[in-house]
Amino acid sequence: MSSSNALPAAEDNSNMLAAVAEVQRLLGYTFRQPSLLVDALTHPSVADHPSYQRLEFVGDAALGLAFTNFLYLTNPELGPGKLSSLRSVNVSTEKLARVAVRHRLFRLLRHNSPLMDQTVNEFTNVVMMEPDEDSGLILYGGSTVKAPKVLADIVESIAAAVYVDCNFNLELLWKVFRGILEPIITWEIMDEQPITTLHMLCQKHGKILDIKNLNKDSLNITNVFVDGILLGIGSSEQKVIAKLNAARDALQKLSFSCHTADMDVDLCSSSCNGVQEIDGSKKRLNEYCIKKHWLKPTYKVEKEEGPGHGKRFTCSVQVEAMDNTLIALGDPKPRVKDAENSAAFKMLSDGLCMMNELTM
Repeated sequence: MSSSNALPAAEDNSNMLAAVAEVQRLLGYTFRQPSLLVDALTHPSVADHPSYQRLEFVGDAALGLAFTNFLYLTNPELGPGKLSSLRSVNVSTEKLARVAVRHRLFRLLRHNSPLMDQTVNEFTNVVMMEPDEDSGLILYGGSTVKAPKVLADIVESIAAAVYVDCNFNLELLWKVFRGILEPIITWEIMDEQPITTLHMLCQKHGKILDIKNLNKDSLNITNVFVDGILLGIGSSEQKVIAKLNAARDALQKLSFSCHTADMDVDLCSSSCNGVQEIDGSKKRLNEYCIKKHWLKPTYKVEKEEGPGHGKRFTCSVQVEAMDNTLIALGDPKPRVKDAENSAAFKMLSDGLCMMNELTM
């Protein structure tokens, strides 16, 4: 780590100052030692400056302990085995890499590795086209592209920078950092039975279901075939999660094909006319963007207010629609998930409907 609190006097100083400011805005936290963030945003490929390696070491442990405390307190009915599984999926490379993609953290990383750019871009492009995380389809990673470790390293390093800056206050780290880790995977989500559902659906309609697994460079890949047609792909470092992802992917495609043809017609009929369909709005918005071949919507916690259990979150959503950037702000809600659904509903009812009117 840097021994000085001053930012580096280098040619890229202005870029690093901007990066530090952006991370502070994202977290809603002002660093007493901004040099910690400079280290956290510096890859080992950069010569003559401390990299994030020492911070990543600390962040890996700190996030693990923070999640341990959170899961222990919020799941009194779960035993150590289930708690361990929950912690593993929430701090996995695949989960944290998607956090980095969601908040566009890689572009803030100072590095000197063109090959890494290519690898991260490939993964990012795949993730941005994935179904929305809260729809329960790809919570653990569902593509055949392995998550680059550097993305998870960035998240862990930034977490460590906060942890060290606040004098190793784990409670404050969790308060500052939890928002960008959403959605947090719960046992209810992990305990879903998409494989059983898929078997029953295929049996009901007389379809032949075939699930095949293969291992590629320590990555488990599962393919789901229905009547010989590839319908689902899932991947994970853990075989069981790869299978869950593939089953969810297949189920989504089976249901998605039933209503996409009518999506353009009824997009505004339910939202522009005032029907309050806030629940499920994230999934609906994501499906619309997929159909239009747009990038996946990005969400951001804009405001967090209130004490303890009375906290309320306000989120925004941004959609890159052709040559237009649309932004909508939701209403305050008690959970981040609900706040994001509110923002998605506002986007569906205001932003996209207005755009449809302009392009008709």
